[in-house]
Amino acid sequence: MNSKKILVVCSLFLGASLSAQQTTGDVTKQGDINPGTTTTAGAVRVVDNKGTIKYLQSQNGITMLSNTTDNVTTTTWQLGGVLTDSTFIDIDGKLFGLNGLELIDTSTESASSDATTESDAGTGTGYTILVRDEATGATKKLLATDLIQSGQEAFTATASQTTYALTGSPVLPAFSQVWVYRNGAKLIANLDYTIATSTVTLVPNTTVPNDWSVYAGDVIEVQYVK
Repeated sequence: MNSKKILVVCSLFLGASLSAQQTTGDVTKQGDINPGTTTTAGAVRVVDNKGTIKYLQSQNGITMLSNTTDNVTTTTWQLGGVLTDSTFIDIDGKLFGLNGLELIDTSTESASSDATTESDAGTGTGYTILVRDEATGATKKLLATDLIQSGQEAFTATASQTTYALTGSPVLPAFSQVWVYRNGAKLIANLDYTIATSTVTLVPNTTVPNDWSVYAGDVIEVQYVK
């Protein structure tokens, strides 16, 4: 019988705990690994010091490679694979980081415009941004072009018109991110105009010397960034 050696290679997050993957019930035993062959799945049979036969196998994002070289069967567990259960890592206040990441070269790389949901590497172009869904904890990707949104719209006013609803009903951000101009002159935020959802309302002033009104043909321009 070939001698057997089991080499376990895995990364552990010290001080962290895992949750949501299977922790109860029975896991279906995979087929036995045949010594002398190379395989990436199956159950490794071992015998403990009392002679009891037991089996080791992998699942949920851990890949196993069993191979035989020089009459020695080596089984290696390594990071990488397909998640079969929802999995969370609780770092419990510890630092979690990744070293060796490449910096985006903006002279040759650009933000993705064709990324799709649940896509595999190599199916799109450009780059996206990883974000966390605070409601579910899920890691998702965001188009870089959606990280900062901006808009601009100009209106030709009628006499005494004060309300201007933006096309598409975008929800406008705070005053510090919305700029309104009358015939090219910037109006004062929260004094000369107010904001409610997607509508800008002008507040003409009747007090001299800062009095002003809206006349027919005035161009009212709204710009925003969020």
